[in-house]
Amino acid sequence: MTYNFCTLFDKKYVYQGLALHDSLLEHCPDFKLWILCLDKETFDLLTKLNLKETRLIPLASIEGAELLAAKNNRSYGEYCWTLASAFTYYLLQIETDLNNLAYLDSDLYFYSSPQAIYDELGDGSGLIIKHNYTPKLKYLEKNGLYNVAMVIFKNNPDGRDCLKQWRNECLKWCYNKNEDGKFGDQLYLNSWPAEFRGIRILKHPGGGVAPWNIGRYLITAARGRVLIDGRPLIFYHFHTFKITGPESFEPHSSFYKTNQTVKNLIYEPYIQNLKILMKKVESSDPTFTFGFRPPENLPTKIKQKIKKFLVLIYFSHKKYDSKN
Repeated sequence: MTYNFCTLFDKKYVYQGLALHDSLLEHCPDFKLWILCLDKETFDLLTKLNLKETRLIPLASIEGAELLAAKNNRSYGEYCWTLASAFTYYLLQIETDLNNLAYLDSDLYFYSSPQAIYDELGDGSGLIIKHNYTPKLKYLEKNGLYNVAMVIFKNNPDGRDCLKQWRNECLKWCYNKNEDGKFGDQLYLNSWPAEFRGIRILKHPGGGVAPWNIGRYLITAARGRVLIDGRPLIFYHFHTFKITGPESFEPHSSFYKTNQTVKNLIYEPYIQNLKILMKKVESSDPTFTFGFRPPENLPTKIKQKIKKFLVLIYFSHKKYDSKN
């Protein structure tokens, strides 16, 4: 089958987006990737790189009156969240022959074929993936049971209706706060299994692995593959990962914790790929100086440690209450 993916990123996330593309080339024998380029620098660089199996879409190409109105009443990050559903909807409107389309966050990286995910989709109309938080982070489900990192829609009436509703809801309200049962673009997904026929919820543990749930799993390696509870890791979500310089990286926010096995088996291959891509970009366009972000500063680290401490206190009280 042909896997159809779309993603979006700007010049700050170019290397993550390129790494995503590399991982698809390695693990998907037949795919198409549509990239929404959020600025001119990204579009120009990717044009020079001439990526295989990829189609570039400039942001201005999809910005009609509704998107421009949304752009004016939310932050840049919130607008990027809004674009996830809007871009996916736009593509299914113009690429009418597609059987399915998956939105992917640009900071994903595939370690094996996504076929197991599509096997679970089967004849369904869409597929969503739970956050699967570790017990100590389960309170974050208030922001949504499901994560938007990968969302698949079938090009059938139920799939299109679901996508259209998501896009319309995000155009109307998509903010980084909890309000009236909404949070960003992701709390909307909570109602999909009951509201739309054929929405599947991924059961395979290898999809949607991320810093917030990695502690749930046994991470091992066998025959050159990373295993999650004995099953292949399909993709990892490098949430809060930062490239701080050509040879320096922050694997994740100090709010999260990962052990050395995770760093060796999951983070190190990703970092090595990023280093190769940085050299490739430098060779193709020496004037491209973007993609690096400042490391977490001391006030932020202190704030994250306080958050972790408060979570620990909260979790301890919950355990105490359950025993009494």
